[in-house]
Amino acid sequence: MNIMLIPIFICLFSFLAYKKWSPILLGPVMALLLVFCCQLPVLDTMLGPYLESSAGFVKSNFFVFFLGAIFGGIMEVSNAAKSIAVWMSGLTKGKFVLPLIMTITGILAFGGVSGFVVYFTMYPIALHLCKESNISRALIPGAIAAGCWTWAMTAPGAPSVPNVLAMKALGTSSTADLIGGIIFAGVLQYIMVFAYLEWQKRRYEIKGLGFVTDEYVEAEMNKSIDKAMPNPFISLLPLIVIIVLFNVVHLAVEIALTVGVLSGIVLLYRYGGNASAWLQVCNKGANNSATVILNTAMVVGFAGVMKTTTAFSTLVSNLGNMSMSPLVYVAITSALCAAAAASASGGMGVALEAFKETYLSFGISPEIIHRIAVIAGGTFDSLPHTGGQITLLNICRQSHKDAYLHMFVTECIIPLIVVTALIIWHSLGF
Repeated sequence: MNIMLIPIFICLFSFLAYKKWSPILLGPVMALLLVFCCQLPVLDTMLGPYLESSAGFVKSNFFVFFLGAIFGGIMEVSNAAKSIAVWMSGLTKGKFVLPLIMTITGILAFGGVSGFVVYFTMYPIALHLCKESNISRALIPGAIAAGCWTWAMTAPGAPSVPNVLAMKALGTSSTADLIGGIIFAGVLQYIMVFAYLEWQKRRYEIKGLGFVTDEYVEAEMNKSIDKAMPNPFISLLPLIVIIVLFNVVHLAVEIALTVGVLSGIVLLYRYGGNASAWLQVCNKGANNSATVILNTAMVVGFAGVMKTTTAFSTLVSNLGNMSMSPLVYVAITSALCAAAAASASGGMGVALEAFKETYLSFGISPEIIHRIAVIAGGTFDSLPHTGGQITLLNICRQSHKDAYLHMFVTECIIPLIVVTALIIWHSLGF
């Protein structure tokens, strides 16, 4: 019965998030309830694993959030985001807007830009693109999330943390299972997400649901009225600077972002107003980053408490005793660990630490294990209680009720179909 606490708490967490509980309230409340149910020492657990996990997340990611928020603000106030949006929309003649958002997001993520940085960078661009084409804002999180966490995270060659963890644990390369990975994790996954986003756009159009502003969005969009737009290539330069410094020069992401922010201010200064206006951009970005990272950290703290419970250790132990097809076993253990850890990278870390020897004892290629584990780890890592989903919804000013379904389909259902297809492919001897 103890092991049932994990799905029960995940479902309860998801339900309360759907009911618009603030993550800052929900994280500690759920952690405290878990502490009582598992009869853990209250003060020691909340001041120990809970705050240690929360603080660890802030420590590791604060400057990424901080600089990413400021960078997003620069792209917005200078009209650089709108310039890029208008240019990209022209390339596709106003068609395939959501797949275009997903594609650009994925290219950035595959280039090594942190998902959280991509969130802040892509949101103002997506906002303008969707306004130009009268597309509901509820579809924006699903498009951005799909770009970050599907093919760009699990395809061969991706610089994502799950791919790197599998490389280190299994002694494989980043392009492990190259052919199967390209066909399924890459091409098939991209096509399915593309088709789903286009389908949902048409469904919303039929229902008469288009772009709707609110007080926050109106204030953001009004900044660009009657203001000149920079050349789209000039607008892209700060972004290119970040990608090159991080992926080619291999500087730390914080340094790359700092240079990107500074280059953005230098190149786009005359489009953003006077010194007072730029100070407001920096102030707002700093304040926004604090709220967003705290929302996420409170949820990460809950996952930190979950990992200390006997329910979690029992889950890991029981998974090790399951009897089934080796490839299915790899997928299920990786997916369930990701769900329990509320993270693809966290789940991969647990799964590879606990089951690596079991995986290798099956006698199947480590390259195949690598790719299946990575794709499967990118399924249940995107349930409603996970920090990445809550962060993106907060940035996009959307609720779980309005927007999460599209994130669930693109990040959970489609990757599940893809990993199943890859398992069948290899089971047939390919």
